[in-house]
Amino acid sequence: MNKQIEDIKAIREMMEKSSKFLSLSGLSGVLAGITAIAGAAFAYFYLLRDPSLTDYNRSQELSILFADAMAVLLISVGFGIYFSRKKARKNGQKLFSALTWRTFYNLGIPLLTGGIFSLIFLLRGDIQLVISATLIFYGLALFNVSKYTYREVQYLGLTEIVLGLIAAVFMQQGLLFWTIGFGVCHIIYGLAMYYKYDRKNE
Repeated sequence: MNKQIEDIKAIREMMEKSSKFLSLSGLSGVLAGITAIAGAAFAYFYLLRDPSLTDYNRSQELSILFADAMAVLLISVGFGIYFSRKKARKNGQKLFSALTWRTFYNLGIPLLTGGIFSLIFLLRGDIQLVISATLIFYGLALFNVSKYTYREVQYLGLTEIVLGLIAAVFMQQGLLFWTIGFGVCHIIYGLAMYYKYDRKNE
């Protein structure tokens, strides 16, 4: 009986590995969160706390904010690829496969749409709506891709959506909600994923 149960578990694990992208690393989430907090701190203390103290015009401020956001994004993606590749190699799996591209596709469409949508508002100078939109579309992207990876991603996505909606209501505290969503939530999620999935395999 015990052997049959073990065989069923083994079959279930094989099916899950073949149908879900499980190379996501909890550590990449933690480092992405730390990067987001650093980016938000830079934006606040360097530009947003008191814009009158800087010599930049509105166009220059928006350019700096855009560069700050892109730096956070690229660094976070870099951490994600590095740790995912490391985890996939340790588990004897390929990082890039048909399943990987399907996962990226379902993640990328909402992210690209949200990025273009947010860029339109940024060019108009409406930073508060940019904050809300990035949280909401990121949450939608996570929710959409969760069926191809860990179930916990769905909960993170819902959290991001809720924070984005709250940020749209309390616009003056938008940066705070952005920091919580992209920073604190990623760190909590990353640590939870690390201790649940990664650490036991080390």
